[in-house]
Amino acid sequence: MSKDIDSALFRETLGHYPTGVAVVTAVAEDGKPVGMIVGTFSSVSMNPPLIAFYPMNSSRSFAQVRTAKAFCVNVLASDQEPFCRRFASAGEKKFDGVGWRPGPLGSPILDGAVSWIECTFEDVRDAGDHYIVLGRVEDLAVERSTLPLLFFQGGYGKFSPGSFIAAPDPELIQAAHVAETMRTRVEELSVEFGVNCSVLARIRWDAVQVLAVNHSPIEEPFPLGHRQPLIPPFGAVFMAHSPDSDIDEWLGRGPDLGDERRDLNRAQLNRVRECGYSLLAAGPEVLQRHAAVLSAFEQSDRLPRQQRVVQEATSELADFFFTDLIAGGRYDLANIVVLVTTREGMPPMALRMTGLPSGASTEQIKSSIDALKKIAS
Repeated sequence: MSKDIDSALFRETLGHYPTGVAVVTAVAEDGKPVGMIVGTFSSVSMNPPLIAFYPMNSSRSFAQVRTAKAFCVNVLASDQEPFCRRFASAGEKKFDGVGWRPGPLGSPILDGAVSWIECTFEDVRDAGDHYIVLGRVEDLAVERSTLPLLFFQGGYGKFSPGSFIAAPDPELIQAAHVAETMRTRVEELSVEFGVNCSVLARIRWDAVQVLAVNHSPIEEPFPLGHRQPLIPPFGAVFMAHSPDSDIDEWLGRGPDLGDERRDLNRAQLNRVRECGYSLLAAGPEVLQRHAAVLSAFEQSDRLPRQQRVVQEATSELADFFFTDLIAGGRYDLANIVVLVTTREGMPPMALRMTGLPSGASTEQIKSSIDALKKIAS
């Protein structure tokens, strides 16, 4: 004989498990759009592609959805809580002022949703005071790569990917103070060479720009405080004096492209160790593409899916990083990065010069490196 379960205790216990929030939409048999909030939505099968949601059997909204030939599950974004409250309410004006377009089967796809999955009804089964609705997936897409809306213990919120949290911390504050002591010399260097100069600090697995000075006609591409993930080949300067465990982790942060690419990144790191600087000669199109990927990464709240795109885009820069200069050569450099000498216990720091003139000679570049090293030491 099963134990009687207190309904309040049931809700409290299950409330400790967070759920996503979605709106199931359809066009009812009377031709009007209908929608309802579901917090119990899940994938069921890959082959055939099936999903499920679980409406109450007393739901009038589901009774309307059931009259349609198809329905669409719209996964709400973390900034769409007003949508959630609108579609959770009773009444026939849920779609007033809500932007949407018809899906391939006619079901409403809500503007701004993270993703949508349009389905036909595979089965509807009784399950206590709810139904189990199985939907066969007919079409689907990711519309906006951002964090979804979550429901947890009666409230709404969003997931914060802990390994990517970029909150201020003592190391960042310490690095900013050190950068300020260098400001005058960095300003003078920027004026003398007519370039952009910035100070970067390694904060965990990000390079953070803690000081920026611009006396170049070329605009500085990244603002103060910009964070860029340390993904090889980027960040070799920061890894120059790191322990083997950090270097192995850094090498593993790139996409898995085989031993040849890993060996290339390790060889580049060894050269940076020897000379104390790195050079990047990527052209404007490559840099703009990489900057766009980084921007999308930040705007997506650093989602793991978007991080993989950043990994691939950063890895493509491997062929553009180098250290060896040929006598009499001329170069179109995107940047020069020099390691800063810091005290023990300080985060690794670097000086970066961008906005260099095109066709710079080997002698000009060496002069810039020497000037950066003088400040960095």
